[in-house]
Amino acid sequence: MVDHNRLNEKKKRVQHQIQDFDSLAVAFSGGVDSSLLLALAREVLGERVVAMTAVSPLMPRRELDEAVKLAGMLGVSHRLVRVEGLFVDEFIQNSATRCYICKKILFSQMFESMREESVTFMAHGANTDDMADFRPGMQAAEEMGVCAPLRDAGLNKAEIRELARQAGLSNWDRPAAACLASRIPYGMGITHKRLEMIETAENALTALGFSGFRVRHLGDTAKLELRPAQFDRLLNPERRLKIVSALRRAGFDYVTMDLEGYGSGRMNRSLS
Repeated sequence: MVDHNRLNEKKKRVQHQIQDFDSLAVAFSGGVDSSLLLALAREVLGERVVAMTAVSPLMPRRELDEAVKLAGMLGVSHRLVRVEGLFVDEFIQNSATRCYICKKILFSQMFESMREESVTFMAHGANTDDMADFRPGMQAAEEMGVCAPLRDAGLNKAEIRELARQAGLSNWDRPAAACLASRIPYGMGITHKRLEMIETAENALTALGFSGFRVRHLGDTAKLELRPAQFDRLLNPERRLKIVSALRRAGFDYVTMDLEGYGSGRMNRSLS
């Protein structure tokens, strides 16, 4: 049960922190976390806030389109930052520091866009739940001075969703998303081809009505991680054959399903 008094107090903490900025860029993915942060920043700073979305092969086109749509609905200036130079050796080797390297490059190029916009501060939508998982990208953000007002106010994911619902944000209950590289096991090289295969496969499942899932790239095998509540949908004979056919066309030879179901940060198990 939500403690609305406590929730409103946390919301005020976010707003008070934002008030300290004369202008702010929000690293905006279109997910519920950055959407709430952007909406609150718009309320406090008005036209002194700008949304910045990194455009790269790591972001599915459908998510980019959603981010553009949401920024327009919130009535904020929206800058698409095309990330160059991401596929350096340190990144494509896909070590445990992959996310750290990616965020360093991404935020560096966003800072360049900030200077062009005469914006002085940047924030991202990290929350307290992120601190419970291995998130080297958060270290990169801290080193580069990127603020995390939601996390600093003590907001977790469930509370963010509730505030987003109260604010009338259309994506308040949207399943969490992550970059396409997170579907590739550590140690397996990140290539444009593999990212394209994953995006094509996930688009096919979305078109068949699935949500809150991942397609993991295991070489010639696609491993589906679905929410257990959607297992029955997969086992429908006609739909199952459509999925197999679509993933074969995407470039996979074999299709398997993880009986444990979808879980955030599943690939990090290998690090322990």
